[in-house]
Amino acid sequence: QVHLVESGGGLVQPGGSLRLSCAASGSIFNIYAMAWYRQAPGKQRELVAVITNSGITNYADSVKGRFTISRDNAKNTLYLQMNSLKPEDTAVYYCAADLGPIYSGSRPDYWGQGTQVTVSS
Repeated sequence: QVHLVESGGGLVQPGGSLRLSCAASGSIFNIYAMAWYRQAPGKQRELVAVITNSGITNYADSVKGRFTISRDNAKNTLYLQMNSLKPEDTAVYYCAADLGPIYSGSRPDYWGQGTQVTVSS
């Protein structure tokens, strides 16, 4: 089992920055990919960014060039650096992990509880 705990959400003004963290524990050695998802009220959960075991990254078009996904293996922590934030980035952000690839339409095995990000003036 893998346990994921997100942190770092909050309120930020448009154009501002925020960094989310996801602490992983448990049987993490077989994880192939980790990802950040987000879900706004009344909308479907959206895949935002993915990082594989080898460090390959992929981003949704809506965040490309603004968000950066990264890992600190020594701390077993996943990050999402969010820059140039827009009101439409407002959502609950979830950390996810899977033993295989993560892509749009896939179903990751493990999820965190989410952290709220609000972008507003």
